Amino acid sequence: MDSLAYQPLNLYTNYQQACQNFPEVPIILDEVLPAFPELGLTSTYQLSHEVILKRAYQLAALGIQARDKVIMYKSPKFDTYLLAVAASYLGAIPVMISYHFPTETMEVFVERLEQPFIIYDDETKARVLAIDNLAAERKIAVQQLLTSPATPVEQVTLAPDEIAYMTHTSGTTGIPKLICHSYHSMGWRTKWQRTVFTKIAEKKLVAFHISPVHSRFNIGVSSLMAMAFPMMPLATADGEKVAQLLAKHQPIALETHPNNFVQWSFTAQKQPASFASIRYYHSTFDAINNKTMYTFLKASEMVDPVFLQVYGQSECGPMILKAHTLASLPTDNARDMGVGLGDLTKACIADEKGNVLPANQDGHIHFLSKGRALTYYKEEQRFNENVYDAWWDSGDYGCMDEQGHLYLKDRQVDLIENIDSNLALEDFLLDHLDFLSEVVLVRDKQGHAQPVIALAPDCEMDWEAWWRQVEDLPHLNAPIIRDFEDIPRTATMKVRRLYIEELFKQEQN
Repeated sequence: MDSLAYQPLNLYTNYQQACQNFPEVPIILDEVLPAFPELGLTSTYQLSHEVILKRAYQLAALGIQARDKVIMYKSPKFDTYLLAVAASYLGAIPVMISYHFPTETMEVFVERLEQPFIIYDDETKARVLAIDNLAAERKIAVQQLLTSPATPVEQVTLAPDEIAYMTHTSGTTGIPKLICHSYHSMGWRTKWQRTVFTKIAEKKLVAFHISPVHSRFNIGVSSLMAMAFPMMPLATADGEKVAQLLAKHQPIALETHPNNFVQWSFTAQKQPASFASIRYYHSTFDAINNKTMYTFLKASEMVDPVFLQVYGQSECGPMILKAHTLASLPTDNARDMGVGLGDLTKACIADEKGNVLPANQDGHIHFLSKGRALTYYKEEQRFNENVYDAWWDSGDYGCMDEQGHLYLKDRQVDLIENIDSNLALEDFLLDHLDFLSEVVLVRDKQGHAQPVIALAPDCEMDWEAWWRQVEDLPHLNAPIIRDFEDIPRTATMKVRRLYIEELFKQEQN
């Protein structure tokens, strides 16, 4: 079948077809998976499929049936996705939840989902056992699953527009919303992704470190498998370990979240040879600064390496893309996200009422996507508040130029008076101050711009360079220095800006 033809995405069926077509394609792992220990560190499409079927049968033995909601709430590894594939075989609805949420948030999800099942492991055990509003028999430990009987049952499929999968919003602004996807909405996203993957010249190893509960994950893995790419899903985010794995296995492509790239850039500067084999870098669903992209492109020893920046949102999938090269970066504006992909995805700028604004005028970024999610589960009104006919208000703020290039400036809720773009200022400082690994602008109690910064490994704060760099910028408070690990983040490494602002208010009261 034409790999670019549209087809609805049933996670299990897609996996099964890939195994039939390309059984021996390898899957390389960086650690043994708690829920799939049989796979070891090296497996194939076919071998992993056999274990997925066994897990599906075991889930059925534990009482899971079609349309049951099954929360995947465990350590962030590739087996989180494999369990979702197994649940999809039964026609159950995987609900992909980040492992770091506290019990209180999980209890809200349990209430919304009306007695779901929860699959957990040692990472989340204590928090799951503390959930008061869920029956004990609906809490399934991975170890319990592994020892359950595996009596074969038939596959169950859902209607193509039914809710078949759920992810959640980032949670930067409070309790996350549960985003509902169908076979159809996910199918359009994989068509987008497969179109992009056709640009990779050879079917060589693709490495990625992405949160397995992110809506990006199933799109990426399903598309890679449909096109027979060997895969190396990385559980570790440790730069040194990643470098060792890349040096050993020599992938052609690497994808992660922008903030992981920023952290790994210090490793890439010290040992560029580890990244020599990579011709294609891919940044997930967010903006990234030029200096970081330059570091990785410079480390590659391949001909014409490319850093593909993809901007999108869980509600709509991957949307806008721009390819950066060593030749283009010196004149590239990092706020320029690029353009949509053919007739699959488009963007426009609108005012607060949804009226389209002319070129170069700032406003709300609206998306047009055939892969738009169905709704927020049990929060339909909140979803519909962002719907303008076929268009979706992303919650982001920016403008478009005459050529149709989209410029992302900020989240609408993060705007700071007298600053045109927090993100542009953050990029500017990261690009020019080598001793920094993170710059975040938030509002202090009076609404003024408060930088929160983290130092690069083995670096000290250079106050003279900082003040020299900011003297011609809009007013910034003296920066607050934090360890990179102490800056609050979501599962995809986005900074929780509003949460930081709330902490400041509490400290100042």
